[in-house]
Amino acid sequence: MIAVALDPGMLPMAVAGRSESALRRFLALRAGGAEHALLFSDQPDETAQRQAGGNLRRTLPTETDLAALRLLWIAGLPDAPAAKLAGLARTSGVLVNVEDRPALCDFHSVAEVRRGELLLTVSTGGASPGLAARIRARLADQYGPEWAERTALLRRQRGAWRQDNKAPAELAALTDALLHATGWMA
Repeated sequence: MIAVALDPGMLPMAVAGRSESALRRFLALRAGGAEHALLFSDQPDETAQRQAGGNLRRTLPTETDLAALRLLWIAGLPDAPAAKLAGLARTSGVLVNVEDRPALCDFHSVAEVRRGELLLTVSTGGASPGLAARIRARLADQYGPEWAERTALLRRQRGAWRQDNKAPAELAALTDALLHATGWMA
């Protein structure tokens, strides 16, 4: 596995599927900043219609739709339609994740804790989502909501240091000193 953090503004992405699992994945993408992510569902319920709003497409994606994407999550579809859609997506050069079907995945979604710009992730590469969820819960306890503001403060401080033309090694040392002084990493 290779861990990366993707800028959702740079990669067109979507979720395709049915049921709560498709909506849950779509909302996770939105929480990660993917404002333009689409939800394709041929059976959207009222909740999906309300929460996806103008980003809902009331069909599964066509080849034309897939050609415009780079990432696709498939959730809540039976095996045969999920496998067929994954194959069509790959033909279009789209990376695919099919929920709970590791053999059909080009990538695996991580268990995550979001605290503002701080993103903590755990992955078992699909080996044990339950283990990843338990570790995620521990991280959520250890890094509470206060870390959103702490991260924002560190961003502002780092920006000020960079305006003073500090070298990368100096930035790291100043960050360490601030973390030590505040006791945040004690």
